[in-house]
Amino acid sequence: MNFAVVTFPGSNCDNDLYYAVKDALGENCTMVSSNEDSLDKYNVILIPGGFSFGDYLRSGAIANLAPIMKSIKQAANDGKIIVGICNGFQILTESNLLPGSLIKNNNMQFVSAWEKINVQNNNSVFTNQYQKEESINLPVAHGEGHYYCDQKTLKELKANKQIIFTYKDNPNGSVDDIAGITNKQGNILGMMPHPERAVEKILGSKDGLRLFQSILKSHVRS
Repeated sequence: MNFAVVTFPGSNCDNDLYYAVKDALGENCTMVSSNEDSLDKYNVILIPGGFSFGDYLRSGAIANLAPIMKSIKQAANDGKIIVGICNGFQILTESNLLPGSLIKNNNMQFVSAWEKINVQNNNSVFTNQYQKEESINLPVAHGEGHYYCDQKTLKELKANKQIIFTYKDNPNGSVDDIAGITNKQGNILGMMPHPERAVEKILGSKDGLRLFQSILKSHVRS
């Protein structure tokens, strides 16, 4: 498979994603500038964490205006796999590719810690290598990680099994402890925890690697 890591000015987790895919997963991976206008040759598009365009206005708001976003939205419509992590999740909500929004943590402070994450739905492109209700260890690092949506949207997320990951001990105040969701079609994932920082034992956990392995497994099935 061909993976693309889209880099924006201010991205700082792009190299983490690149090496997670290239070295830990063993797949082809290319860094693609946000100034590019085509993602046609890639099967999977990864949007990394960081502070795109300095997180001015709202996190991810200016990134939504970058040239690459037209191609990301087209890839989404074409059913390609898209993963937005941390700031990438914020970009996906700002671009309306995922519902809801990410707002400041309840304690108004930046949170950087390892968290227990519950796998709520293991029947997805992103989680088929996990067990349902399995507890995994992933790090978080964000100041605006509080996932918010209205009750109607929350009801839809639950009905469609779009809530993929939840926090065991909610570090930011997210509605219903939500840590990661998909779109209705199931090809787009947004999550605040960092699976790319948990792909080798030396990093503290290998639990994140199975997310990328799940994507590979889904591609083989298709």
